Amino acid sequence: MVGATVLLALREIKRHLLRSFLTTLGIIIGVAAVITMVTLGQGLTADVQEDISGLGSDVFIVFPSQVSPNTPPPPFERADILAVQNQIAGVEYAAGSVSRSATAFHNGQDWQTSVQGAERAFFDAQNIEVVEGRRFNDEEETRGESVCIIGPTVAEKIFIEGQIVGEEMRIGNVACRVIGVTEERSSSGGGDANDVVFMPLTAVQRRFTGNNNLQYFVVKYDPDFNAQTLQDQLVALLRERRVIQEGEENNFNLVDTAEISDTVNQITGTMTLVVTVIAGISLLVGGIGIMNIMLVSVTERTREIGIRLAIGALAKEVRLQFLTEAVVLCCFGGLIGILLALGLSVMLAGAIDLPFIFNPAVNVMSFVFSAVMGIIFGYYPAHRASKLDPIDALRHE
Repeated sequence: MVGATVLLALREIKRHLLRSFLTTLGIIIGVAAVITMVTLGQGLTADVQEDISGLGSDVFIVFPSQVSPNTPPPPFERADILAVQNQIAGVEYAAGSVSRSATAFHNGQDWQTSVQGAERAFFDAQNIEVVEGRRFNDEEETRGESVCIIGPTVAEKIFIEGQIVGEEMRIGNVACRVIGVTEERSSSGGGDANDVVFMPLTAVQRRFTGNNNLQYFVVKYDPDFNAQTLQDQLVALLRERRVIQEGEENNFNLVDTAEISDTVNQITGTMTLVVTVIAGISLLVGGIGIMNIMLVSVTERTREIGIRLAIGALAKEVRLQFLTEAVVLCCFGGLIGILLALGLSVMLAGAIDLPFIFNPAVNVMSFVFSAVMGIIFGYYPAHRASKLDPIDALRHE
């Protein structure tokens, strides 16, 4: 019974193919819009989360901030790092850094990059792994020896693959020996996180900056501790050390990567919800179109309905016939919308350089929702067809 009903529905749709396609446009556009925006939203979220992961998870980043236009903020010092590490419970690593633009030379080639002073704690705080070679040891950090760890971009530009660790290179006028290569990291802030040369912090301070100041420092905290409490304690400690009076503005900024991640999730979630609501309106309009065309179909086939009822067809069978046609029509619209959304998602994700994330649940739910729309908006025309009087229907011209 059901199989025969579906075949009859397909025959009727095929008979008016163009009209059926135009009728389902609202369903197609609505489903395509929902799936495309959800897919792009998930891709955007994943892309930003990957960028944030390059800064480290559960990390505070603290840097000086200018309060007065004529007064530069005081820089951070090594003593500030030690105070944070020793006086705040829940802090796992605290490490400062300083960087300068520099030209790297090796094997007759040069590459414009940046040299960054860092300690081993900095690598731990930022989740930077050394995949080839090793990190700095205690003696190299204390004495500020001319050793370096390079990023994958620098390795690719001026080194020969397999001939990196142990090679001598030059950063500006400073010669150094390569002892390691970092793993490839996601970039953040619009720069290439892999285009960097790490040297011991004391070496960069002595040979490149000429002072003991720190440009910023990172604090990795235990996720079991309350982030807001740790942040409040950190702000209070730095205000005390930088002699900021009550009521005065902080001359430093603090960024919590966890807060950035939560904010990004909220923004993308809200955007996706708004677009989904708009697409839902398109689906509603499409459903009304389905109801309209089914009512027209009932009027056109009134005599056919009368013949079926006259030769013994039950009212519920007529109702099922027209309801099936509406559901099949909506399912076709949903299927076309899904295929259209997949094509649009791949194209747009590639155009704006976002990862394409296929979500089976969203596609299945969209298809099921299309079928439900067919039931909701197809029921009234089907019910109306089943209530026709056979005698009146046979007289219909």
